[in-house]
Amino acid sequence: MRNILTQTLSVCATVGVITFMTGCETTDHGSVQASAQPTPAATTASVAAPAPATTPAAPAPAATKPGIIRIKAGSSAPFKDSSGNVWLAEQGFDGGDVAERDTSTAIANTKDAGLYLSEHYSMSSFTITVPNGKYIAKLHFAETFDGVTGAGERVFSFNVQGHDFKDFDVFVKAGGSNRAYIETVPVEVTNGKFTITFTSNVENPEINAIELDPQP
Repeated sequence: MRNILTQTLSVCATVGVITFMTGCETTDHGSVQASAQPTPAATTASVAAPAPATTPAAPAPAATKPGIIRIKAGSSAPFKDSSGNVWLAEQGFDGGDVAERDTSTAIANTKDAGLYLSEHYSMSSFTITVPNGKYIAKLHFAETFDGVTGAGERVFSFNVQGHDFKDFDVFVKAGGSNRAYIETVPVEVTNGKFTITFTSNVENPEINAIELDPQP
């Protein structure tokens, strides 16, 4: 009896152990999944936006020297001299009148007699707009009026951009009638206007051409 009870307890203990071990197994093999890994956040490489194309700055334009201004007084049309220079028809005079001489008239001291065969006379002033700066002004004269035959018969004064010329006698300066004479005057323009004023003394002031050459 005692042996039978001992065997019975041994069998039960064995069965209990087996039952315990069987209950520890995982039976849902098909439902086991690997731990879900977090999806890495999409990364966008930091790409700098391309710099906008730049056009190189244009160089500052070089200062342009104005050309020589040449005006033939008393002329209604341009005049080309023996060097190919073009003289503009007259402009810029205030008051007075114009006169033209016979084209066959000879003028000494010049290769361009035609430049002195027209004139503006009895004017009060001459003005032209020009860039500020330094210039060499050349005033061209010739006594071609047959009513003037000697010194003192035409005398006038003029002011060239602040430079005074008193008691100017073309006949005396040129050395007689029909002879070219050029008065050269360095001037500076500061208000955008080149001006000559004329004042009569004996007879009327006159002039044949004006040249304005800009300096560096």
